[in-house]
Amino acid sequence: MPQLNPNPWFFTMLLSWLTLSLIIQPKLLAFTPTNPPLSKTPTTTKTLPWTWPWT
Repeated sequence: MPQLNPNPWFFTMLLSWLTLSLIIQPKLLAFTPTNPPLSKTPTTTKTLPWTWPWT
């Protein structure tokens, strides 16, 4: 059964994980968002109870 042979796919999987962990992941972790969530003031909204028509 060819799907049980890891020879052609193991190198591809290993290369993709190394690319992800060594090249892409440090770039994503170094990204700083332009609009950090701490700069916003929390807003409180007043909620009203729902009036059910069948009660």
